[in-house]
Amino acid sequence: MTERISSQALYLQVADRLREQIYQHELAPGDAIDEMAMCERFGISRTPLREALKVLSSEGLIELIPRRGSFVRSMEIDELNELFPIMAVLEGLCAREAVENCAASDLTKLENMHGKLETYAEQGDIDSYYEQNFVFHQAIQDLSGNKWLQRIIGDLRKVLRLARHMQLTIPGRLGESLEEHRLIMQAFSQHNPDMADQNMQNHLKQQWQSLVEKSKLEAKSG
Repeated sequence: MTERISSQALYLQVADRLREQIYQHELAPGDAIDEMAMCERFGISRTPLREALKVLSSEGLIELIPRRGSFVRSMEIDELNELFPIMAVLEGLCAREAVENCAASDLTKLENMHGKLETYAEQGDIDSYYEQNFVFHQAIQDLSGNKWLQRIIGDLRKVLRLARHMQLTIPGRLGESLEEHRLIMQAFSQHNPDMADQNMQNHLKQQWQSLVEKSKLEAKSG
């Protein structure tokens, strides 16, 4: 079945489609991008597809390997060890600034978002929890009002989304993540910037540790 795409900013629309397939794990880490199949699926020529692949390569989502093709990037443990400490500091700063800017109406919105996390965690719905978690973190970043900080975090999140979903599949991790979010919300409720910064950093560090442990277990079992 052909999925037609409009001609405006064609390669950017193709990049959006491929990015979403990667985030939804329709294209898994290590998968090759079948250019002919993608062109047929989207009803396009190879030119906009290859331009789209360049965009995703610049974002760190795929690797372009000469004479071999394009592959969805796999996050190595060394890369996670480099990226997560940076992300923890940046998201902690975002939480701090968000608390400082948080009005009563903003807190209500965050509480509603967190309520959905509670529901999805209770249902054991990891995919919905992860997507709502993304919305929750994005709301905090927006509330910070720091455009430069948002831009840097946005670039890193594109890459880290390749791995962050996996840590929720570790037994017990979903409940731990929810408790960490409760502590973040406590900081917002108490209007405590220092607590928000620290709790957000701890949340990111726990994600990082979970991914490291998962990687070690997979290495042993492999």
